[in-house]
Amino acid sequence: MLPSRKTRVFVCKQPTDMRWSSDSLYKRAKDYIGVDPKSGHMFLFMNKHRDRVKVLLYDGTGFVVIAKRLDRGRFCQFNPFYRKDIIFTQAEFALFFEGASINKRFIESPQ
Repeated sequence: MLPSRKTRVFVCKQPTDMRWSSDSLYKRAKDYIGVDPKSGHMFLFMNKHRDRVKVLLYDGTGFVVIAKRLDRGRFCQFNPFYRKDIIFTQAEFALFFEGASINKRFIESPQ
């Protein structure tokens, strides 16, 4: 799904209302994450129950929103004490989007 190896996936650590449209997600990416949503990078948003995610991407002609709801289980939880920005690699994003657990990086991170 990632357009190129240089594409980064920025994660919004705050729970997001999954009723939000691309305009609301654009504003959250710009204001909260602090990265220009038209940069070509992807922005990942998750609801508070961790069973739904949305991904915002600008493809050069407009915004694309990809949504996923897990049938069973939840997406992994991010360490609330991890103060740095969370930016997924392509491999991490693929695992996360499939619902796999990648908790080691985020739950046990000291900072």
